[in-house]
Amino acid sequence: MAINIKNQIFTLHTKNSTYQMKVDEQNMLIHTYYGNRTDDTDCSYLIRMADRGFSGNIPGTDRERVYSLDFLPQEFPVYGDGDYRVDCLKADLGSGVQDGMFFFDSYQIREGKYNIPGLPAFFSSEKSEGETLEIVLKDAVEEVYVHLLYGVFEELDIITRAAVVENRTEGDIQISRIMSACLDLGMGKYDLIHFYGKHAGERQMERNSLPHGITELRSTRGTSSHQHNPFVILADKDTTESTGECYSASFLYSGGFHAQAEVDQFNQTRLVIGIDDYDFSWKLKKGESFSTPEVCLTYSADGFSKLSQTLHQAIVSNLIRSCWKDRVRPILVNNWEATYFDFNKDNLIAIAKEAAELNLDMLVLDDGWFGKRDDDFSGLGDWFVNKNKLPNGISGLSRKIEEMGLKFGLWVELEMVNKNSDCYRAHPDWLIGAPERFESHSRHQHVLDFSRPEVVDFIYDSISKVIEESSISYIKWDMNRYMSEPFSRGASAADQGKTMHKYILGVYELYTRLTERFPDILFESCASGGARFDPGMLYFAPQTWTSDDTDAAEREKIQYGTSFVYPIVSMGSHVSAVPNHQLHRTTPLSTRANVAYFGTFGYELDLNLLSAKEIEEVKAQVEFMKEHRDLIQVEGDFYRILSPFEGNDTAWMVVSRDKKQAVAGYYERLNKVNASWMRLRFKGLDEDQLYKVKWEDKCLKAYGNELMYAGIPVDRDYCNKTNGDFHSVLYTIEAEG
Repeated sequence: MAINIKNQIFTLHTKNSTYQMKVDEQNMLIHTYYGNRTDDTDCSYLIRMADRGFSGNIPGTDRERVYSLDFLPQEFPVYGDGDYRVDCLKADLGSGVQDGMFFFDSYQIREGKYNIPGLPAFFSSEKSEGETLEIVLKDAVEEVYVHLLYGVFEELDIITRAAVVENRTEGDIQISRIMSACLDLGMGKYDLIHFYGKHAGERQMERNSLPHGITELRSTRGTSSHQHNPFVILADKDTTESTGECYSASFLYSGGFHAQAEVDQFNQTRLVIGIDDYDFSWKLKKGESFSTPEVCLTYSADGFSKLSQTLHQAIVSNLIRSCWKDRVRPILVNNWEATYFDFNKDNLIAIAKEAAELNLDMLVLDDGWFGKRDDDFSGLGDWFVNKNKLPNGISGLSRKIEEMGLKFGLWVELEMVNKNSDCYRAHPDWLIGAPERFESHSRHQHVLDFSRPEVVDFIYDSISKVIEESSISYIKWDMNRYMSEPFSRGASAADQGKTMHKYILGVYELYTRLTERFPDILFESCASGGARFDPGMLYFAPQTWTSDDTDAAEREKIQYGTSFVYPIVSMGSHVSAVPNHQLHRTTPLSTRANVAYFGTFGYELDLNLLSAKEIEEVKAQVEFMKEHRDLIQVEGDFYRILSPFEGNDTAWMVVSRDKKQAVAGYYERLNKVNASWMRLRFKGLDEDQLYKVKWEDKCLKAYGNELMYAGIPVDRDYCNKTNGDFHSVLYTIEAEG
């Protein structure tokens, strides 16, 4: 059993970790240990009691003066119980009282993993069965209960957490803050690693030593955001890719979030994470409950690579629900950077013809096919085909593309509306925003109020008709603005604090209905690139457009940072035109492909503008990807070797789990005159296995231990005229014998 209980000590075991909590003598649920796997020994001996000045004592402990929640590690700290650190719950429990004191009430163990109605969550499968521990806490005075849910996947090596607040009082309670999980770590000095960014520059890795006080990351924008990803790592100061302890918390939610890490006066570190509480308020009437989104906790004693690989495998096997979860992805060409809005049937067919000759798998039609959509100013919300551009509609075009030997994909932006649209003219009250006040727009568009079921129904009916009539294998679901003025015209003044969360529930509802009705379609999520690259989206759509910045050199950082939590197969990555449409930088076609291989791989350019030499190069790239995409996308483990955040060089690799084959990429940003020698040390190979390594026109045979510890020379000869700026090298590694 992964869950063991003895004398009200709850010990949760995964393959490589142990998580423990205990009901103490005051009937409080305290946290005792999380780390490398141990036995079921009571670890509460690690907690030392002392008389701490000005640390309040709960009733019944006054004489001892050594028991205070202000320094005890807790599983679910609440506001108003004498603990001044960041908490998980703040609520008006009746008559304006916000001081809670929650004691242990009961527990139960269930086979299989709990689920959360309306929200994404990890799930049990035949290969990876989970177990559920539910611990119930009750307020000391009111009939308010908190159900703490723990999902334990022993083989996957993860623990999930969520909470449910239940109101059994005779009146209403008002929740103003509800976090999904708390992780209280004892003595130790930790670095916080997070992934900040901006549009076209997402998930930039940043590592800082946690200072005393509160460090917080949040999104108030209605999405998980370009600015901060809902994922953090706490690591020992000396932790590297392959050594040292680290903990991660990944929040399975696509709306605003709030993460806080506090180092207290006694050098203890507390991490809480949950729904952003900036514009959140939720009234619970008698008999109602509120469920939080889920958090996935992961621990590694062997550095960041092990942490990432654990998350990658768990996400693919037990989070993504699509039938595409463990399939290789089609190599596609998207028409956006080739035509933008200026397309018709003929130029799309011309691109498809070239794609078929190059042995690609799919053509994707991007923005501009619907309503009166010739620019950013109009058409959003009108999900019917523009017959001026496509006389035979999506139905006719998609079947024509399939006759050419390709699959067909389609772009949509279902959550948005232009004021110049039939949808807005018929339903002006469907906008998010307060009536008769200033309504800000972004990219000339507004957000539809998905907190209202009738809006979700309308969009579902509209887009389902298009899909049903056509032959569509792939849908790219975009969202190109944040939420502002979060006011629902369909809700009362008292319920406006629910709007942003109910909006995300509406998005999930629409995703659920579409993916269940069209289960074979490959969905890719997008939000101006990576503004909603989060586990909540991956539950429905098994891949995400990683960034609108397709420049190969910039993508090294973006994909490197993204890889800390998200699987390679989930990263939308394309070879785009040069000069790059975002940076106007020119990088070699080989480097653009060598970066894009480590993702879904595709093209974002006009294939008909390629030179004869480039056409031959693209043919070779497609052939390489088809030969190796099983390894890269499905069968391999990803290793980071050289960080672009630490120098001029980037390197990473994918190794098959049987260690028989691997593919590695090395990337040099700027060329250097008379550069120093360099050796690239591979990772993840079998030390005693003889390998054949091929790169460019070279070949080397060496054992795994040589390749990992001595390394392989990297050619940075400035006299070699082919090795200019943004040079890259691709290595294939095959076991001999």
